Amino acid sequence: MATIDYREYEKMSPFEIKDGLLKLAKQSAQKSAYALLNAGRGNPNWIATAPREAFFLFGQFALTESRRTMDDPKVGLAGMLQMNGIAARLENWLEKHSDMPGAAFISSMVEHGVKMFGFNADALVHELADSIIGDNYPVPDRMLVHAEQVAHRYLMWAMGGDGQQSGKFDLYAVEGGTVAMCYIFKSLIANRILKKGDTIAIGTPIFTPYIEIAELEDYAFKAVHIRAPQENRFQYTDEELKKLEDPRVKAFFVVNPGNPTSMGIDTATMKKLVDLVKTKRPDLILLTDDVYGTFVPNFRSLLTELPYNTIGVYSYSKYFGCTGWRLGPTQ
Repeated sequence: MATIDYREYEKMSPFEIKDGLLKLAKQSAQKSAYALLNAGRGNPNWIATAPREAFFLFGQFALTESRRTMDDPKVGLAGMLQMNGIAARLENWLEKHSDMPGAAFISSMVEHGVKMFGFNADALVHELADSIIGDNYPVPDRMLVHAEQVAHRYLMWAMGGDGQQSGKFDLYAVEGGTVAMCYIFKSLIANRILKKGDTIAIGTPIFTPYIEIAELEDYAFKAVHIRAPQENRFQYTDEELKKLEDPRVKAFFVVNPGNPTSMGIDTATMKKLVDLVKTKRPDLILLTDDVYGTFVPNFRSLLTELPYNTIGVYSYSKYFGCTGWRLGPTQ
């Protein structure tokens, strides 16, 4: 077997390595029956079909429900959804359309909501139907009641590693990760938690727009880079973490797992960071973007380790292949 000399790769950036791996994967895919799945760098090249089948089929049911209260096909008008008995009507409707893709998914989804969360079936189905029709402003406007509980349970699993953490995240639904970071910076400024021109730390390498956001005129933050060098397997060194001890640093912004490095903060580095915050910087604000966390087995977010200090960002775009739907919560 030929010996591989890896020294030439040490000079390459993460983006160059990624491009090289993609090139090799495409060449391999052309010679085999397997398709190349790529979930990185924005849009995945695949979609998840089962939830979309259920989504669009459920929309047909919701339209049927609207027509129950008023139906004028000549002008194309229907009425408002009624909650009472809607779960039973959905069950009957699904029996008549059991051959349609997505029918079994919808049935099991409602059953899961009732059994696992203790939801009232009519309230759950009505919220889903009303939101897919889109005829009302959402109430509460921050996040729908049932949707928030489902999202919270999911995030406790996705961000906590073992899913057994106690406590509760405060969630706010937004249009994706980058937008969430803009909202967070604006909110921190508006609430006088940060001031224009303050010093913040940014873990690098990082998704470039996050460096640019901090430099916008509205914020004009002074940035201290906390570097995770390739020679240290993209983990923050002790020397770099020590920069966070400076009281002038008001907040530390990190992407975990890294983008473009794809490396999560390892256990040893996480412990050092947690100890630093607890013993030397209990006032330090942590902003963590964990959109790729669900690709890392047993991932643990700073949200789990330091919940009091941490504002988190998550997006469903990458894991579920739905970048166009703009879905993501801040915690």
